[in-house]
Amino acid sequence: MKVMVGGTFDPLHEGHKKLLRRTFSLAGRDGEVVIGLTTDRFASGKAHPVRPYEERKSHVEKFIREQGFTASWTIEPLTDRYGPAVDADFDALVVSEETQPVGMEINVLRRKKGKRKVDIHQIACVLAEDGRWISSTRIYRGEIDPQGHMLR
Repeated sequence: MKVMVGGTFDPLHEGHKKLLRRTFSLAGRDGEVVIGLTTDRFASGKAHPVRPYEERKSHVEKFIREQGFTASWTIEPLTDRYGPAVDADFDALVVSEETQPVGMEINVLRRKKGKRKVDIHQIACVLAEDGRWISSTRIYRGEIDPQGHMLR
């Protein structure tokens, strides 16, 4: 199965790791994973600073290698909110609660182009110790660490 996922992945936190694990799980042992990683230019619209593309890419690659996933994988630059998902031939898209609306938009755009709908697999966001979502913004604000532990 060919599965796509996208994000900025900075800093790489427990929510991102859950997203990536689910993506590889869906792809299966011999599947294919395409990870869209936001470019520096696209990520510059974030409310917090973002590390350079190559540094973020390196952190995602390191995590994937440490997990020992067997599916083949590639990391591609993501220059907009949809990336290649509107036109590409693939089976499933993994999204979080936060990005689920984008997944739905992708299927609408695919249908308009005569492409088949892809399955959308939504993961629940990972909660920090305070019961709120782990997010990059909260980590950059110094509220929590990447594992969701309180810092204040």
